[in-house]
Amino acid sequence: MKKIIFTAAALLAATLSAKDKRPNILFVFSDDHAPHAIGAYNGWLKSVNPTPEIDKLAKNGMLFEKSFCSNSICGPSRAVIMSGKHSHKNGFMNNGNSFDWNQQIFPKLLQKVGYQTAIYGKSHLKGQPQGFDDWKVLPGQGDYYNPDLLTPKGKVRIKGHCTDIVTDLAVEWLKESRDGSKPFMLMVQHKAPHRTWMPALRHLKLYDDIDIPEPETLFDNYKDNAHPARHQEMEIDRHMDPNYDLFVDLTAEFSGTPIQKRQDRSARRNMEKMTESQMKAWRAHYGPRDEAFHKANLKGKELVRWKFQRYAKNYLRCVRGVDESLGRLRATLKELKLDDNTVVIYSSDQGFYIGDHGWYDKRWMYEESLKMPFIVSWPGVTKPGSRDTHMIQNIDYAETFLEIAGAKIPGDMQGQSLVPLLKGQSPKDWRTSIYYHYYEYPSFHMVPRHYGIRTERYKLMHFYRFGNEWEMYDLKKDPDELTNIYGRKGKTKLADDLKKQLYALQRHYGDESDFSEMPQAWKDKNRPGTAKK
Repeated sequence: MKKIIFTAAALLAATLSAKDKRPNILFVFSDDHAPHAIGAYNGWLKSVNPTPEIDKLAKNGMLFEKSFCSNSICGPSRAVIMSGKHSHKNGFMNNGNSFDWNQQIFPKLLQKVGYQTAIYGKSHLKGQPQGFDDWKVLPGQGDYYNPDLLTPKGKVRIKGHCTDIVTDLAVEWLKESRDGSKPFMLMVQHKAPHRTWMPALRHLKLYDDIDIPEPETLFDNYKDNAHPARHQEMEIDRHMDPNYDLFVDLTAEFSGTPIQKRQDRSARRNMEKMTESQMKAWRAHYGPRDEAFHKANLKGKELVRWKFQRYAKNYLRCVRGVDESLGRLRATLKELKLDDNTVVIYSSDQGFYIGDHGWYDKRWMYEESLKMPFIVSWPGVTKPGSRDTHMIQNIDYAETFLEIAGAKIPGDMQGQSLVPLLKGQSPKDWRTSIYYHYYEYPSFHMVPRHYGIRTERYKLMHFYRFGNEWEMYDLKKDPDELTNIYGRKGKTKLADDLKKQLYALQRHYGDESDFSEMPQAWKDKNRPGTAKK
């Protein structure tokens, strides 16, 4: 009798599983992809058509115009997405931390309700991933060419370009390893377009025949900012290294010579892993251009403009690989007849400076690094070609995935599910401001700790460790944030009101960080120029 009951129960479970029509989730996530480097966001780079496949996704679904991160740095952004909690709550506040995989994260909760989960590409959270039925992740930042990957069976090295390899792994899983009786959540996490912007060989000549348009703020002098903006280490002019960042060969000859041996140069280390044929193609492209650069002997603004062009082109070439990846993944879903029941999401861990304010990198609460892309196609739910203007943040992603899957959202998660917005609704209680807190200092680029609030119109930032300085911007009148109105005549009441809202958000999210100004001796020791490279 027990055997009959067990068999019946097993049959019932199999029948329910076969009829499980909950949506699949494909989450394609890149690194440092600024929204203004996506055509659908209508930024100043739209004219070079950087993302035809991502633009198609936007036409098929919903684009979020006011999408923000809570801490603009790679690892912390990923930790926020995994946990649905701000950095101070999930414990991963800067890239030097190690993520506690034992904590509650959304992939584990999806597994509990019957989803099959997998992640391929950049994790950047250290440790062995939990909550995934299969995983292959890059160690740390990983390499663009012939990368090593950590797997449940140990480390493997795969020949090729990282963006293509990560896509191959995801496609292989969809076609060969997926359990067809279960809905899935697949995370495809690209290294690109993270520094040092090494494109696939097929993209080396992309944009060769055009000049990338320069941002209007390329030669910003930061005269109206608090002093941290003037003392960072992320300027194309003063800090972008021709060898490290732009692959300029600094040896005496430019054809057939070894890569110059320099310390702590990740591009050089990656080049040493290249095959002979890869290096031959690489040098064939960059060698003549390096020689022309040295002969030109550029100075001042002309040197900045040359560096910007090489940087921006390589960045956008890496973006093109990610864009092609999305196209290939969506084609695979269609081939497998999964496209009608799969939610496809494209996002990136934060924004990025592509010469804006003369910078590269991220970290700041200024708009270019605060904004992150978020585009969703959910067949039958999101209206094709729609654009949402609610303020959303990466603390909302975990809750959204859980509601899509029909799973319970834990009460200690700090975000809000985006499902109502995806359905075209406008909840009356939706947030009217977002909270931001950046912690990684002293470190690369020397952007000091700061926190702040962004409302629909205004932004207030507090650089609390150095000089106790504030910045405030009217984003309607000054979208490029060039005029700091904090302390200006007639703005005291506005500043006081924003401070009240800011402190209320800190209490709401339970941020009890040490906000004290540091002693002068600490400031002297950790001033820009002293960070370990």
